[in-house]
Amino acid sequence: MRFGLALAFLTVFSPSAFADIEIAMVAPLTGSDASHGEQLRDGTLQAVDDINAKGGILGQKLHVTVHDDVCDPKQAVAIANQLASNPPAVVIGHFCSGSSIPASDVYAEEGILMITPGSTNPKLTDAGHWNVFRICGRDDQQGALAGKDLIKLFPAKKIAIVDDRQTYSQGLADETRKALNAGGVKEALDDTVTPGEKDYSALVTKLKQAGIDVLYYAGYPVEAGSIVRQMKEQGLPIVVVGGDALISRDFWAITGGAGEGTMMSFAPDPTRDPKNAAVVDRLKAAGRLTDGYPLFAYAAVQVWAEAATKAGSTDARKVADQLHAISFDTARGPVKFDAKGDVQGNNYVMYRWHDGAYAELDPQP
Repeated sequence: MRFGLALAFLTVFSPSAFADIEIAMVAPLTGSDASHGEQLRDGTLQAVDDINAKGGILGQKLHVTVHDDVCDPKQAVAIANQLASNPPAVVIGHFCSGSSIPASDVYAEEGILMITPGSTNPKLTDAGHWNVFRICGRDDQQGALAGKDLIKLFPAKKIAIVDDRQTYSQGLADETRKALNAGGVKEALDDTVTPGEKDYSALVTKLKQAGIDVLYYAGYPVEAGSIVRQMKEQGLPIVVVGGDALISRDFWAITGGAGEGTMMSFAPDPTRDPKNAAVVDRLKAAGRLTDGYPLFAYAAVQVWAEAATKAGSTDARKVADQLHAISFDTARGPVKFDAKGDVQGNNYVMYRWHDGAYAELDPQP
């Protein structure tokens, strides 16, 4: 089994000595996906610090309980059930779709609001729960962009699609394959790998034998980084394209220069919006992360706080009504939720890793 099931509950308090409104943040803080959980944690804590510095909401301060689901569905459900015994005003999380989807069923049954900064699988909001919202985009949007760009950027090239059988990975691979095929291109190789392995030589051999030019890898950064490094060691000049999970320092830490040119889809980078300069500075001053999803978690707290203020209550139903009714100006950018709880509009652009940093590709004609 990839992860142990021991529950990990950490409590992180805001600067106020005693807080009146509890919110919970749930994400992977250990295991191979911990870098994303740290991004969610840091953005959540910064938002709470900033709100409390202005007096809190509804005359009360906030505090955060931080929970580690290790990106494991069973652990996620166990945490959701534990939270149901003393419900927080809102859950910020989870990150992995495989955790968010089963946990959302518990939160819906128990009447707990859930706002995820990073779960992209369409099934999460397609389930129709009244209490579920997401600040990020969906994999059908992300896959549509990936399929279109694979056709446009790599004409007449052999493309492989690989996932690791997890909910996020399978969903993203399916949506990318759908878009690619709709554009008249059939993948030359379709395969899966097992997450957590160290040796991906079997996959590398298949890619070599099939003469693959481009690998679309729908998975997480540790496995992606290992595959990229092992392809480089075999001398394969294969371009790798992936999803938003590759926006992680873990990817480049594993690949080093072998990751040069790797592409991935992600939202327009909110850290480069001048309106967020002060928030980014405060994150850095506190020793917190800025790249990736911190500002998405920050925005999740923002929309909840504004909706609760507008509702004059932290009652989940009343806040959910306001989340649907209000247009928000957030650190993630403008947010207007549709009936499902998804953010309206286009949510993805393509990036490329270069020299240890990632930057948006120049707009393509």
